[in-house]
Amino acid sequence: MSSDSSQSPPSPDRRWLITFAWVWVGVPLAYGLYELVRKATQLFTG
Repeated sequence: MSSDSSQSPPSPDRRWLITFAWVWVGVPLAYGLYELVRKATQLFTG
């Protein structure tokens, strides 16, 4: 197992793919957390 400590950052043409992947996961996650907090607030406050 070789360790290459001089890894270069992703090339610019791949950055859009990484950004898209984070948005693809992050937006539904943020919405789900928002809904969870909203419903939990309704549940505990009546």
